[in-house]
Amino acid sequence: MFNLKAKFEKPVEIEPGDSFKIVLSKYGAVALDKQENLSDLLGDAKGDLDLEKGSLIFEDFELPIQVIGFFTEEFNQWSWAWDNDSIGLDDSIIQSARQMKAIGDEFSIPQLNTPIIETDLDTCHTFAMVTTSVLDLDAYYAVPEDGLIIFVAVNSDLIKDNDSPEKFRINYAIFQKNFNVFPRIAFEAYTKLKGYTFKPNDDFAVAKIGESRVIVGFTERGNVTHIQLLLEED
Repeated sequence: MFNLKAKFEKPVEIEPGDSFKIVLSKYGAVALDKQENLSDLLGDAKGDLDLEKGSLIFEDFELPIQVIGFFTEEFNQWSWAWDNDSIGLDDSIIQSARQMKAIGDEFSIPQLNTPIIETDLDTCHTFAMVTTSVLDLDAYYAVPEDGLIIFVAVNSDLIKDNDSPEKFRINYAIFQKNFNVFPRIAFEAYTKLKGYTFKPNDDFAVAKIGESRVIVGFTERGNVTHIQLLLEED
């Protein structure tokens, strides 16, 4: 049956006036989800970065990459890969970074269109998280290299989704607790980006995952009071 409500449900997208915190709230949980998928593939394996080839190389396979940016440990500085003149990367592997700059320009988000940012490593991870989710890439990987940490996005059919309700609940709980985000926005966006049905109420919201449910309670200020999983009965 055609779902008229779904057709007119507000999509997840960056809107005029969105701060980086709002963008992270919308896209960060699904990025964390993607990182879990990558971890399932890699296990303890460590990759070697070949910038000339545009690949992250493991013992049994390679992953094509896009360079997102660099963290300089000595100066606590993030540099976007689109600001590339001194490094000389091939333009083909910085297209994703260029797309993020265009988004930063369009929506006036300084974290996305400022070439060098004084920050910490944790914040650099949020830049990579937003990039992978906004551009619908599969995951990102951080490679230490001579005083730099190089953040690259990867896309590959080798990275498989795990769409269990348990993973959804745990991932959302971790995200809203450990990142500076708006939990209610995060829950709605994560639900919709995963393709699940979202049902809002005054003091709680529901994600419908098949016949299972994840129910999150919220205070008036939007903080989480509880997270409950109701699994489909066998």
